Amino acid sequence: MLALIRPALVTLGAFTLLTGLAAPLAMTGVAQLLFPAQANGGLIERDGKVVGAALIGQDFTSARYFHPRPSATTEPDPEKEGATRPHPYNAAASAASQLGPTSATLLETLRERIAAEGAAPVPADAVTASGSGLDPHISPENARRQVARVAAARGLPEARLQALVGAMIEGRELGLLGEPRVNVLRLNLALDEFH
Repeated sequence: MLALIRPALVTLGAFTLLTGLAAPLAMTGVAQLLFPAQANGGLIERDGKVVGAALIGQDFTSARYFHPRPSATTEPDPEKEGATRPHPYNAAASAASQLGPTSATLLETLRERIAAEGAAPVPADAVTASGSGLDPHISPENARRQVARVAAARGLPEARLQALVGAMIEGRELGLLGEPRVNVLRLNLALDEFH
């Protein structure tokens, strides 16, 4: 019996060390070496304090700031055991809503968001949540659509804010992967420094 169990335990131990320790440490080392900012969460500091992460969205609700796309993340509802309630950009609960295209709840939510946005057409990312619920980017169209609100709230000329948005547009990765996008946190930080 020991002759059968010993090779199984040795194999289990070897693969545990290899795939549970060595491989993750090697990947962490490679990531730290080649992509240190991304491996550390893309933290952004101002005056020695971390103000956010470029890779994780934050919830901006003031009219003075550009808003991110809706977030589907939740938190436990303290009033109802086993239930959840919306908690935008909750990094501890990253997930999509799991509502499919035939969901009446999703359709009603989208109708409400579109009505709140005002005149059509509305960019899709202004009314739909991302798969993670933590998307740090919005489309250039979504950012441009918000310029009038932010300019009015800050008393700034719209043309200057349009130029700022244009300067903050990130292109496609390697020139062909993904879509042009604007990082909301970086745009809002640039807006705070804007004079």
